[in-house]
Parts: sequence; structure tokens; C-alpha cells
Amino acid sequence: MNNTSPLTFLKGHGTENDFVILPDPDNAVDLPASTVARLCDRRAGIGGDGLLHVVRSAAHPEAKAMADEAEWFMDYRNSDGSIAEMCGNGVRVFAGYLQRAGLVEEGDLAIATRGGVKKAHIAKNGDVTVSMGRAVLPEEGVTVTVDGRSWPARNVNMGNPHAVAFVEDLAHAGELRAVPPYSPAAVYPEGVNVEFVVDRGPGHVAMRVYERGSGETRSCGTGACAVAVAAARRDGADPAVTGAPVTYTVDLPGGTLVITEFPDGQVEMTGPAVIVAEGVIDPALLAAVETAVA
Repeated sequence: MNNTSPLTFLKGHGTENDFVILPDPDNAVDLPASTVARLCDRRAGIGGDGLLHVVRSAAHPEAKAMADEAEWFMDYRNSDGSIAEMCGNGVRVFAGYLQRAGLVEEGDLAIATRGGVKKAHIAKNGDVTVSMGRAVLPEEGVTVTVDGRSWPARNVNMGNPHAVAFVEDLAHAGELRAVPPYSPAAVYPEGVNVEFVVDRGPGHVAMRVYERGSGETRSCGTGACAVAVAAARRDGADPAVTGAPVTYTVDLPGGTLVITEFPDGQVEMTGPAVIVAEGVIDPALLAAVETAVA
């Protein structure tokens, strides 16, 4: 299939982290970075923090090995067209789309991602809980600097890299139009998502995030998980040691997520998944992008 044929799309968001959803079960649509970037453009396209390419795992070369565990693969792209390992809010919206389309039912399901197979649960109220896997905490962190202020940032990997900095005021993060400077750069050779975090109360934090490849976003699911794990360790809590789960409420500009880390290391994220629109992409838009790149 070529990109001159009409393509159905949907628009959805998870705590206002918004996505263009492109159903393509047979992996028939060519999606170069330039096309993804145009679709995610808020003025010249549909607009979104990223794109959820919905493909059957068996039809995608990167997901075939996961097809026995998960029928559907979330081929996730950042808004600049670059490929990303995972997107926590994206998984929830992806699950919400599958239910809306009648492809899955309420309850448990598995979704293949570049960060591995993620287990999800769709509740009766529409909230989606996603098992995000285990956090990896590399010893080497970085120092993040904005407008003359510097903070140590905890290195947390949730299938993608994060640098978590606890600050006194979220305004100290600045405008976040570009990735905040950090050093040593070698700690994150492929770039990093940077979270700025303040305390709101016991087990309750708020954050802003610069997402690699997208800029500041209204929400970041993997970032919220990284923040909760970093906050737990800062607060002296480690479920693997105590045997008791730890839960943090994480406020983001676009809403609230609830993150729980269990004694086996698994991290769960619960939050909304909202589908707001459905339509058809004008083939002329895609043809114009292809012509411009050529």
C-alpha cells in the first residue's frame, strides 16, 4: 500500500500526552520520519507528542518474536519522526484504541513494544493499568543545569533512559524548549528524558518533563514511573528490601498518574486513556511531504 491512499487516523491522549493513532494491521503503510513529523505537526498536520502505529506483531519484523505473547505491536514514533523504545502514556492510549475498535475486551491484554511485552488491564471506568517492567538504576548519574542552577539527577531506565532531578520549584526547569544541559554527556549516548520534580506531600510529587525527541510534554508515563522509583529511593523505600509495595501519586501538567512499585521490582502505572477524534488523512498531505523530501 502506498501513501497516496486515504488513511484512517484517530487522536487520543493520556493525561494530555497526545498521539496520532494510525491503524495499520498489516504494516502496509510507509512511515518515514518526515511523514511522522508532518502528521504530528500542530500547525501543518494533525498534531501530537507522538504517533502510535498499530500493527499486528506477526506483520512487523521488530515484533515477530513477540507475536505468540502479544497480538498487537505499538510501533511508537516521537513527534520528530524518530523511533522510541517505549511510551507509557502511549501504551494506555494504544490499549484504549484496541478496545474502542473491538479488537480486545475489558480486562487483561498484552502489548508488544520495543521495550518488550507490556501487560495492561482495562478497567470498567476506562482507566488502564500498565505493567511497565522493572526499573534499572545505573550507578552513574548526571548533573543537570538550567539558568545557572544545577542539580544531581538520578539515572533511571524504564526501557528508555531518564534523568530525575529533585528541585525546589518546577519553574526552575525553565522553558524546556531544548534538552536541558547535562554532564557528563557520555552517560546517555542516545539522549535522555529529563524530569524535574517537587514534593507535594507524603507519597505525592509533581513533575515537568523534557521528552527526548518531543520537547516538553504534558505528561510522560515512563517518566512518571522513573520519578516514583527515584523518589522512593530518595525517601529510603525499596520494596525489594521491605517486601511491601510503594505507591506514589504523580501530578503532571496534563493530569495525575498513580505509580506502584512491587517487591518483585515490577512497576505499575494507572491512568486514563481518552480517544477524542477519528478521521481520514488527506492523501495530498502525505504526497506533499514525500515530494518535499525527494
